Amino acid sequence: MAGVVVSGGDAQGFEGRITAYVILCAIIAAFGGLMFGYDIGISGGVTSMDDFLEKFFPAVYARKGKVQENNYCKYDNQYLQLFTSSLYLAALVSSFGASKVCSKFGRRPTMQIASTFFMTGVILNAAAMNIAMLIIGRLFLGAGVGFANQAVPLFLSEIAPAKVRGSLNILFQLFITIGIFIANMINYFMSNVHPNGWRISLGLAGVPAIILFLGSLIIPETPTSLIEREKLEEGRRTLKKIRGTDNIDAEFDSIMEASEMARQVKDPFRKLLKRSSRPPLVIAIVMQVFQQFTGINAIMFYAPVLFQTVGFKNDASLLSAVITGLVNVFSTLVSVYLVDKAGRRLLLLEACVQMFITQGIIGAILLADLSPTSSLNGTEAGIVVLLVCLFVAGFAWSWGPLGWLIPSETFPLETRTAGFAFAVSSNMLFTFIIAQSFLSMLCHMQAGIFFFFAAWIVLMGLFAKFLLPETKNVPVDAMVERVWKQHWYWKRYMIEEDGDYGYKMKNLESGPSK
Repeated sequence: MAGVVVSGGDAQGFEGRITAYVILCAIIAAFGGLMFGYDIGISGGVTSMDDFLEKFFPAVYARKGKVQENNYCKYDNQYLQLFTSSLYLAALVSSFGASKVCSKFGRRPTMQIASTFFMTGVILNAAAMNIAMLIIGRLFLGAGVGFANQAVPLFLSEIAPAKVRGSLNILFQLFITIGIFIANMINYFMSNVHPNGWRISLGLAGVPAIILFLGSLIIPETPTSLIEREKLEEGRRTLKKIRGTDNIDAEFDSIMEASEMARQVKDPFRKLLKRSSRPPLVIAIVMQVFQQFTGINAIMFYAPVLFQTVGFKNDASLLSAVITGLVNVFSTLVSVYLVDKAGRRLLLLEACVQMFITQGIIGAILLADLSPTSSLNGTEAGIVVLLVCLFVAGFAWSWGPLGWLIPSETFPLETRTAGFAFAVSSNMLFTFIIAQSFLSMLCHMQAGIFFFFAAWIVLMGLFAKFLLPETKNVPVDAMVERVWKQHWYWKRYMIEEDGDYGYKMKNLESGPSK
């Protein structure tokens, strides 16, 4: 399987502008993110609806109604957690198949397959009569997420001029946040539709999947994918169209050269095991681990459950989830504006401070004033909602979008598709772990769970400070020379290995590491 190539755009002196056509294509593709985000948001709201619990999880429903039931444990149920987490297990597995499809057949067919899987899962979930149908439906949804999360960020990176690659790629995360917000709104209104409001909530997940499927029929394949698969004239025509100029020879030749290099690599997954592949691979995987261990998905999956735990009634908890979803959307817009100006590392470091403080204060409030059988007073509960919003805001302009952006732009040409598959699968693995364990962790750790996530945020900050290079305005084709070979630590891995990649150490100032 050949790797994927991405041109550096105008940062290498190529002509071209940000065309309306590119923006349209990016928005259509980003519906893959909305599809993913809607599912993240809908599952937490549905699992707090009494009609849903009574039908599928009667033990949880009965426990929820007990006056003296432990606040932290009322939702602790492995099958209930499996309803949420099974999607991510399927996405983990499917991401590797999606990598091969993405390279062999292109980004558009991969998006179409994603939509088909997702729509199948939606039908099964909305029509579910038992837990088995629910879980099977979630597995189909997961396959769709795995394919979409592989194809969409690559598509966005490949059609974007380098100077706006960060902003355009973050459309994926922006649409994830919009999907979460829409799901929270729908859950809020459907919670009062009895007995099938939950079916409507789950069924509406098919809307973004249909939009992505129909949209993928009209958007072009990326020029890099076409050229890589030796469809040269079609690649040239598409490149002219998305750049808005006929003068694309320099960029076309650059993609041709890079594609020929990538085509010589027959087994990119094996290349990832080489020493020179370690820096981007480690960065990609660690970014996904840290993204999940901020605790964000624990909050976004189970926001209504969390707010009920601290004393909100059902409608109020769903409304609080709507508020956090809205904060999520607008804070992601901050990242769209700043990522190519302030840079990646500054956003990540600032957010670590913000998220650490908010998690710590939430934990302290719950530890001091929320016993297993009491509720916070109105003022304290409101403060918790405010702190959750500040936490979500910090995540939304940093580790959320950049967790997808950085792996999509840092792999060498020869291993990019395979490397990004590892990023997607790692994200899905740790999302599964958090989704499957959060309610049990909340039950056993109680307020301590917030200190647990705060400790991880400290590690994230140290990682971003010392081991994460800045990639702002660096063309994708130049990452090795301008980023990895210049970094104080990672440059030691860039010594040529048996001719791999054709890279050579070129008199680094400090000399090659021993």
